[in-house]
Amino acid sequence: MPSFPFPLAVDVPLYLAPMAGVSESPFRQLCHEHGADVVVTEFLSAEGIRRENEATIHKLSFGASERPIGVQIFGADPEAMGEAARFVSDVFQPEYIDINFGCPVKKVVRRNGGSGCLRDLDLVQRVIRAVAAATPLPVTCKIRSGWSEEMRDPVTIARRCQDAGARVIALHPRTRTQMYSGSARWEEIAAVVEAVEVPVIGNGDIKVAEDAIRMHEQTRCAGIMIARGSYGQPWIFNQVKDLMAGRPKRPAPPVAERFAIALEHARKVMAYETDPRGAAIEFRKHLGWYAKGLHGGAELRKRLYAVTSFAQVEGIFADYLANAERYAASGVAPADDDGGLEADAA
Repeated sequence: MPSFPFPLAVDVPLYLAPMAGVSESPFRQLCHEHGADVVVTEFLSAEGIRRENEATIHKLSFGASERPIGVQIFGADPEAMGEAARFVSDVFQPEYIDINFGCPVKKVVRRNGGSGCLRDLDLVQRVIRAVAAATPLPVTCKIRSGWSEEMRDPVTIARRCQDAGARVIALHPRTRTQMYSGSARWEEIAAVVEAVEVPVIGNGDIKVAEDAIRMHEQTRCAGIMIARGSYGQPWIFNQVKDLMAGRPKRPAPPVAERFAIALEHARKVMAYETDPRGAAIEFRKHLGWYAKGLHGGAELRKRLYAVTSFAQVEGIFADYLANAERYAASGVAPADDDGGLEADAA
């Protein structure tokens, strides 16, 4: 199996996927603590980086506990992408620079960024070469299987990326036009593994730990990238590690421990953000995910989606636990509810 271009202590590393508004520093820290081997920043605009936009630079910051980490950048201008890579390398010195050729969101692709680049593979190669020339760090890529069904050709895309200098390729085997609909075609990950000489990371449709094991068995990917499967359950990484080691999978934490993890996540957010009220409002989506699947979850989420401070969260959790104890004592268990908010992976 091809080796990764930076030191790793495991044979098959587990990655936290880059996700807009989710894979921020607090969540990256938490996922590392729960078994993620590598994390990646949210995708960041090359233009924002080269102009040293304050909000973009804030999202670039990370601590030693988040290593190994990659910084993911996007853009369709090779010169700007090179300048951004040079700045990130000089100032932040992550383990690697990742190029986003996968994001399907309209506001990104309308400027030909993200998966928009996949309509022009010559442009993809120019971008990779510009970034590789600008940084001493390894350059990696995250791709989709193509722009559309008519242009679906992940093997050619991956080979073009490799030829241009990509040292690792992560594939989400959907097209841009699919967005997140349908099923990820894991057989395309297997095809890319066979077609290129660099490590291939599989991504897509990993919802529980068993999915990651099935992906690895079916594709022989060098690494596994988990996106939405981490929402509200950062412990999924350690569960995957249990199964990969042949151990019984550790159970999901009981409710009180789940809430304690959510509050630890909240404390990390409070230490990272400068606007407590805005941070609490933005954190609501995470709270919804932590409440997913709990008895009485719909009512719990209704309360959590209204919070404007982290202090309110502690009170709501304490009230829920008190009620949960009364349910257990009386033998009454409300119907399970597994709804929750969604967000987009990069």
